[in-house]
Amino acid sequence: MPERAPVRLGEYGSAPLECDQLTPRDVERLHALQARGHLTLTRERAGWRLKADATVGVLVLDRVRVTIAPKFAIPGDQLMSWLAYALGTPVPVTARRWATGPDGYADLVAAALLEECERLLREGLRRDYVHRRSVEPVLRGRLDVAAQATHRYGRLDQLHVRTFDREADIEDNCVLGSALRAALALTASSDLARALRSTADGFPQVPAPAAALRSLDRTHYTRLNARYRPAHTWARLLLRGGGVTDLLADLGTPADGLLLAMPALWEAVVRRLVAESFGPHGGHLLSVGSSVGITVRGDLGNASAFRPDCLLSLPGLPGHGTAQRTLLPVDAKYKRYDRHRVSAADLHQLLTYGSGYAPVEAPAAVIVHPQPGRHDRRVLQVRGPKGLLGTLHVIGVDTRTTPERATEWIGSALR
Repeated sequence: MPERAPVRLGEYGSAPLECDQLTPRDVERLHALQARGHLTLTRERAGWRLKADATVGVLVLDRVRVTIAPKFAIPGDQLMSWLAYALGTPVPVTARRWATGPDGYADLVAAALLEECERLLREGLRRDYVHRRSVEPVLRGRLDVAAQATHRYGRLDQLHVRTFDREADIEDNCVLGSALRAALALTASSDLARALRSTADGFPQVPAPAAALRSLDRTHYTRLNARYRPAHTWARLLLRGGGVTDLLADLGTPADGLLLAMPALWEAVVRRLVAESFGPHGGHLLSVGSSVGITVRGDLGNASAFRPDCLLSLPGLPGHGTAQRTLLPVDAKYKRYDRHRVSAADLHQLLTYGSGYAPVEAPAAVIVHPQPGRHDRRVLQVRGPKGLLGTLHVIGVDTRTTPERATEWIGSALR
């Protein structure tokens, strides 16, 4: 692996780069990432300036290795817990060994994949019937008559056969081998790289990363391969360069990297927090599709829609009977609303949600934002000349605690 100069910056931070530190290919890849909102590259008199947006992770370029550390809301030692919570997968125990390093995030995800793959090797890789065509000196399986007649012209010294044997060379295993090798380019730890290489040798011949991703996208889990789900989750994260199905709508990065968009992560966290907080009390999330969205028609262009991140259906209010349920819109905001007042744009957005979904007599909506250090809750009341327009609950979730404790707190705060 060639030596690359380390460049470290924090989330929303920036760092200068000299002209010769970026190749033309690097500039092209960074501009592609800029178009997707991951970072910003600007030209300066003495070189370049690279600025991160709400993105954390690692980016391996031709001459530099860029590490973007979480700085805004989720501490580095807690990022893995919240990421695993959003993905609905357990946090691997041995991955914590790499938690304190300067390149902790990329190494943590690689270590998580490593632990799951080692577990699969200990339990024994799944085998399934694989169809093969081969030339053998003796008959195995079925004779391929057409191939024998057209290629051997009646000779029987070599037989074209079709076999159907149980092997470990199946997609469930091949995609993990591909992900283990992709992780080698991202990790900065020699011990971790050695372990990844050793474990990858235990998996069958691997496809290209693009083919592995296609295989993962069409994977269906049954009782036969359910134990592969955690390993496939981390493999998908690595192979997409940070994009996760149902977490990010990113097709991957054009450079070797593992970049995670924090607003998308926070939306996934809030969605699960709300669902688990109110599930035991009769609440459940509704799908905010076109049939229940707030739409705007009659303007130029196509109709636009307003859809909250979460729409919570709650048991009926006292005095309204048990059949009538209450809708509560919840929006995830990856902003420092523990330090700043709620912006006018967010106030207008949440008031629209409240008037569109909540009861007419008590329009309400909820903002959930990250707040390192402690939980917090405040209630905003918006009034007009004719009275109350809506109530906005601003909930700050302590990201230094565990997701399980945050679930308990957010439920008690909103109930």
